[in-house]
Formats: sequence, structure tokens, C-alpha cells
Amino acid sequence: MAIKQFVTFRIEGDLLGVDILRVREINRMLDITPVPKAPAYVRGLVNLRGQTLTVFDLGIRLGLPPREITEESHNVVLKHHPVGLLVDSIGNIVQCDELEVELCPANADSIEEKFIEGVLKLEDGLLIILRTGKLLEYAGV
Repeated sequence: MAIKQFVTFRIEGDLLGVDILRVREINRMLDITPVPKAPAYVRGLVNLRGQTLTVFDLGIRLGLPPREITEESHNVVLKHHPVGLLVDSIGNIVQCDELEVELCPANADSIEEKFIEGVLKLEDGLLIILRTGKLLEYAGV
């Protein structure tokens, strides 16, 4: 039995998550410098302790409207890539047996299926687990 842990966050009310082993850190939004002629999902660049990170607007990346930056907005920084994901708000760490993660039903959500690793049924809803590799692959990272 292998235990999995997921960092959870919200985008337009949907509860999404990524494997905790793929997350370097989570921080509040920093000053984002726009990048001219970048794809719509590239929100801009931030300087994080001397390292330049590209910030993806996760909503646009998943085929949803752009994120509005609020006090609840956060940047989920991925471990092995200089990329941050702009999310509406941060949730909790969810832990489960890896066998509890199910394949995504075809009509699970408005998010493109290629970005979904699986789903986890929780007491209060459904956690959609994202494939960070696919998010980056299609973004050319």
C-alpha cells in the first residue's frame, strides 16, 4: 500500500491537486512582470530569491477564463521546473492510498482530460489530480 499526498487548491470553485513531491513551495503572489508576445497562459515572470520563474495562469492553461489576482491568490512553485502556477486559493494537504485514485470519468469537468491524472472522492466533493508533466509539455517547458 503506497500513500500519496496532494497539495490542493481551487480554480473557479473546482478542487484541484498535484502530487506533493512535485511542489517546491507555495507563496503569495509576488510582483509579476508581463512578457510581451507570450502565450495567453503565461502571466509573466517573478523573481523568487534571485531565480526567475515563469508564472502560468492555471485557469487559462486548463481552458478556463483568466485568474483575477486577489488576497487569496497563490503561486504553486513546481520542484523540477522554474514554473509557478497561479491559483485562486490554497486548500489542504490530502492523503490517500494510491489505489483510491480513480481514472477520470469522461465528463468529469470542463478541464481538458489530457491534464487530469485521476480523481479522488472526498467527503465533500471530488479532487481532480493534475498531470503537471502534461501542463508543462504542452507549454513547451
